[in-house]
Amino acid sequence: MNAVLEQIQKIGIVPVVVINKVEDAVPLAKALCAGGLPCAEVTFRTEAAAGAIKAMTEQFPNMCVGAGTVLNAEQVDAAVTAGAKFIVSPGLNPKTVKYCQEKNVPITPGTSSPTDIEAAIELGLDVVKFFPAEQSGGLAKIKAMAAPYVNMKFMPTGGISAKNINDYLAFPKIIACGGSWMVPGDLISAGEWDKIEELTREAVQTMLGFELAHIGVNAENEEEAVKVAKRFAFLFGMSAKVGSSSVFAGSALEVMKEPYLGKNGHIAIRTNYIDRAVNYMKTVLGVNFKEDSAKKDTKGALKAIYLDEEIGGFAIHLVQK
Repeated sequence: MNAVLEQIQKIGIVPVVVINKVEDAVPLAKALCAGGLPCAEVTFRTEAAAGAIKAMTEQFPNMCVGAGTVLNAEQVDAAVTAGAKFIVSPGLNPKTVKYCQEKNVPITPGTSSPTDIEAAIELGLDVVKFFPAEQSGGLAKIKAMAAPYVNMKFMPTGGISAKNINDYLAFPKIIACGGSWMVPGDLISAGEWDKIEELTREAVQTMLGFELAHIGVNAENEEEAVKVAKRFAFLFGMSAKVGSSSVFAGSALEVMKEPYLGKNGHIAIRTNYIDRAVNYMKTVLGVNFKEDSAKKDTKGALKAIYLDEEIGGFAIHLVQK
């Protein structure tokens, strides 16, 4: 998969924006980045699109800005000249796809049927837009189409909202979703950037779904760990389970058999998508991680990783739900 599309996959949500005035581009980009989505698909539905892309990419060079509703080679040229890093089209036009490939610009053309998918495969694509998603059959149709086309991945757009975003993203063949619920046109027109930032932050938190998994307490030895865990279990009606390196009281309290990371212990936070959570915390919040603490499954997927800091004497680590 193209490097830009891999970046989009780590972000998870692509805000699809319609900009009528170039002067709205920079404050909108600032709100999106501050809210946690350093990405935007600026649709070529208005004359301000190219100017908006140019303003965004100049002021926020690390932001992944692309052009949407691109219908022909002329618009591809205008978008790329303005600084667009990717192209999105509502349908699959082989001429436009081939032109983007000649320009070495990633394009995700719109598809909604097996015939479209086969045309995309013939053109050498491995990621396509699914549009309009909800109106074309939604997640159920994507799953049905993905079955025979095992190497194809999707970026659905159309009808995606906070209510169904995680349903879509939970399917591994979907790299990201396009949506406009955090960038409604009336808020852009009114210049309500604080509200857009708030909606963007809510979208990110909905996607990541952070929640407390368990608290780990450091004990000096196994005997103390068993004693502490059993006391909690007795007091609060939990079961105590002895493991190789720790003793759990229920599922929320882990007592380590010997001191581990953190002065007092550790706190585990679950997330829906650990790769996206790590990317968000690194690129948006400036958080560093202990890379050597990463744990992966047999397929190489990240399962857990520690932050490179302590809070209140506790080490913090993320775990995949």
